[in-house]
Amino acid sequence: MSESTALLNIGSLVTNDPALGEGALGIITGGAIVIQGGRVSWVGRSADVDATTTVIDLEGRAVLPGFVDSHAHLLFAGDRADEFAARMNGEPYAAGGIRRTVTATRAATDEHLAANLRRLAAELRRSGVTTFETKSGYGLTTQDEARALEIARSVTDETTYLGAHVVPAEFEGRPDDYVALVAGDMLHSCAPNSKWIDVFCDEGAFDVDQSRTVLLAGIAAGLAPRLHANQLQHGGGVQLAVELDAASADHCTYLDDRDIEALAASNTVATLLPGAEFSTRSRYPDARRLLDAGATIALATDCNPGSSYTTSMSLMIALAVRDMHMTPDEAVWSATFGGSMALRRNDIGRLSPGSRADIVSLNAPSHIHLAYRPGVDLIDRVWQAPLTPKVAA
Repeated sequence: MSESTALLNIGSLVTNDPALGEGALGIITGGAIVIQGGRVSWVGRSADVDATTTVIDLEGRAVLPGFVDSHAHLLFAGDRADEFAARMNGEPYAAGGIRRTVTATRAATDEHLAANLRRLAAELRRSGVTTFETKSGYGLTTQDEARALEIARSVTDETTYLGAHVVPAEFEGRPDDYVALVAGDMLHSCAPNSKWIDVFCDEGAFDVDQSRTVLLAGIAAGLAPRLHANQLQHGGGVQLAVELDAASADHCTYLDDRDIEALAASNTVATLLPGAEFSTRSRYPDARRLLDAGATIALATDCNPGSSYTTSMSLMIALAVRDMHMTPDEAVWSATFGGSMALRRNDIGRLSPGSRADIVSLNAPSHIHLAYRPGVDLIDRVWQAPLTPKVAA
């Protein structure tokens, strides 16, 4: 039997299991966790812990599940700091800036892309993220998309094929030809290293019919759908996500009552990305309307070089509370278990017997401090269970 470790004297323990503690977060005051073989084997009060091999005294620090970042774009080269400065000077955000990153990414070596990915993955972990999804989408050729996903798969189980990010310059005026490539040869090359398929369904990218074509092809190839939807204007992206039982509809900035009702009645998570609104000076999604209607929300960083160049989930929580009218409890749940639901997993985002031992302790007595002390690095320590070994398809 593998050795066990007990984390004792936790000030406020967020389990995300209401059966274990108080409220939706399942909070235990004076709690403890026992870890064995990379899994949580026991959760309760410190006074009730049996003898274990190793004991770590957390001295009243708060503990919560590792953050789950279900939307990121980490396979790229270059940056677009000048675009950010221009936006801060009043220029509007537009999807066309993606092509600049495409040019830089195509010119980058595999080694450069891998090093940048590892750098950002390390930043995520330091900020408390223990599971992250990342997408292709800055290559937009069969070779470049396939190599991005092969690199991504070396560091995360959650890889997403996003060949339909924008129409590349060489297909200008021929979007249907590019859609055929994305849904055909490119998909065939990318599917072996992908779990998900995604489309940017919005102004300046792909319309609903084009998005449906790509997603249905991906589903037929064994990939599960997710969707960029309704970021730049109101459109049919959310309805398409619900129609195809997508795991998530991401951004969800422009929603009408019908969209909200559809999300609330579906298994599709509304993944909100407040870093994008912060970095583009755009309107924030109305999380309160979604929550009050019964929709499930995830928070994610949307880390990318153009519109949200941050790996801080703590910042997402603070923005969600301050500018999207979520409570601290709702925001923390959305950044942990909400993210796991957006990835359709139940082994992460919670701390209950059988879950992965992905755990974060804070230099604070409560999870509320993540919003209460914005901009302060409160991450004390991160425990992360090993990744599942990759098996070639």
